[in-house]
Parts: sequence; structure tokens; C-alpha cells
Amino acid sequence: MKKIRIVVIDDSAYNRRTITKMLEGVPNVEVVGYAVDGEEGIRKIIDLKPDMATLDLEMPKMDGFTLLRIIMNVFPIPIIVISSKSGDKGVFKALELGAVDFIVKPTGKISDELLKIREDLQEKVRNVFTLNMAWITHTVAETPLKAKQGDTPQPPAFAKSKVDIVAVGSSTGGPPALQSIFSAFTEKPPFSVVVAQHMPAGFTKAFAERLNRSTALEVKEAKDGDKVLPGRALIAPGGQNMVFQAINGEIFARMLDPLPHDRYIPSVDAMFGSLAEICGPKLLAVVLTGMGNDGSRGVKAVKSAGGQVLAESEESSVVFGMPREAIATGLVDKVASIDRMAREIVLRCGIAPDCN
Repeated sequence: MKKIRIVVIDDSAYNRRTITKMLEGVPNVEVVGYAVDGEEGIRKIIDLKPDMATLDLEMPKMDGFTLLRIIMNVFPIPIIVISSKSGDKGVFKALELGAVDFIVKPTGKISDELLKIREDLQEKVRNVFTLNMAWITHTVAETPLKAKQGDTPQPPAFAKSKVDIVAVGSSTGGPPALQSIFSAFTEKPPFSVVVAQHMPAGFTKAFAERLNRSTALEVKEAKDGDKVLPGRALIAPGGQNMVFQAINGEIFARMLDPLPHDRYIPSVDAMFGSLAEICGPKLLAVVLTGMGNDGSRGVKAVKSAGGQVLAESEESSVVFGMPREAIATGLVDKVASIDRMAREIVLRCGIAPDCN
């Protein structure tokens, strides 16, 4: 098997050594170079031509954002940002510039706490060869990614929808994919949207605020007891599972701490399953890009209850893991690329004619 060659870019010598040890704990991984700032990072990437790089965002001389802008144009490779928790807004900027994923540093100080990211880092590296770099570079060129003019039919005011809730699950590559869908809605749709994006605690509030600025939907990080309303989008808070409860004909979001066996958090399966019981045929589930199989079990629950399912195509998925597993159930109604997904959602809700 071919070795994964990696360059580590971080201005802290301790962090570089620790990240290197964690990386080299993965079979067939080799750290081929180091850099202490963005300028050196660019030189090392171009000279050594690695398969991927890890990147700190705050560095002297040239920061990680500038490196991403340059590298994604001249020598695009998968880049995983390793950032402190305080850099939440910066992380989403880095994802827009082409970083494929991010990992939260447990502390901004030099500390053995950094070792806590070992499992997460190693899993993301093992999936490096499944990344769709062609679509990542396409997305960067189109940032912020929006549906083409006329591609997404907008519902007439107060149109009746066949669907009450559109539930979306995503992981690696999800933030720009969700940005694409949300930005297509220039009028409030007559259905609710709920999202489970795999993301650590402390980042989803900033993510929801970022989405809210690009859409007619009211987007917010969900809180326990939030009501599900037409035209509102609730983003599951990082580190918790979002499920739902029906009370007197209204639906409310409930936040639960994950169970010990929960591998993916927030859980797409938990969200789909709880909504299937409540909404039945009035539910549309959407599985977007991501590693793993979260959502496949939930897809079965949605279809058993009479709901509909869409999945992102391999063509546009940054990682085709979650959509592939959903499609493998044989229960997905339609597969679509991300630049067609908003249109497919509207069509499935029956609030616009299919003009294909």
C-alpha cells in the first residue's frame, strides 16, 4: 500500500513533534517535512509534493489562511486544520478556502492535552484517499458556493408543502455543502429544516450564524425546547444529539447527551429516527458528504414510516462514505449533486413544478 506523505505546519516545536508522533502511529503514514509558518509551508508543499498537510491557522510571517489561498490554487492537496477552540470563526473561513476538515486543539497552550486528538486525527488521515479533491477545488473557485441563477425554483408565498420537515445529515465537507443549499433559498420556504452536522462543541453557534447571513431561512443553533417552525432551520449543537418530541400537535427539539456507544455526534441516525416516528410521510431526509455510515440506519426508519430520502452524489461529495452507505440500503429516492440538491428538496416538497 502506498504511504501517505504528510507535511506538518505549526509554529510550535512541541506541537509539531506531538502531531508527528500521532501521525506516524498510523500504518503507512510518513511525515516528510515540517514548517513553522505559512511561507515555509508553501515551499515545503511545493518541493516535497506530499499527499496532505496539517495546518495551524495562527502563525508568524504568513498565517494559515494565506497559505490556503495560495496552495489551493497552485498545488491543491487535502489540508486538515488543527485549531484552538477560540478560532471557531477562523475555522469556517479555512473550510471555505479549501481545508477539508478541522480538529480542535484541547487548549491553546503547549500541553500534553494535545494528545487527546490522537484518535480523531488518525481516523481523518486514514480516510485521506477517499477525498474528492477535484470537487474541493471546484468549490473554492465558486466560494461562497451558490446555486446558479434559476436553478432553484422558489416556492410561491404561503404555498402548501407536502413535507413538514427537511432533515439533513452531514460530516466531512458538510459546511460548504450546507452553505450551497441554504444560500439557494432567497424566500422563506413553507417547511422546517433541521441539521445534524458532525462538529465538536463550541463551533455550531458560529456555524449557524454564518449560514443565517446567506439565506432567507432563520438559522440558529438549537436549544432544548426550541419549536420547529416553517422557515426556521435548527442546527444541532456540537457534542449533543438532537431528537424531537411532539406535544399537542407541535414539534419541539430536545438535546440529549450522547451515549457511550455513539460514534458520531451529533447523530444523524438519532435525528432521522426520532423524526420518522413523528412525521411519517411528511419527512424528507437528506444525506450529504461525510465519512462513516451515520444516517444509514435512520434512512431505514424514514422509509419504514413513509418518508422520502435524498442522497448526495459521488461526483460532488468530498467524502462519499455517508451517502454511499445510505444508497446501499436501496431506499434512497434520488441521488443528486450538491449544486442540484436545493432544487430536488423543493421538488420533493411538491411546492414547485419539475421543469427538467
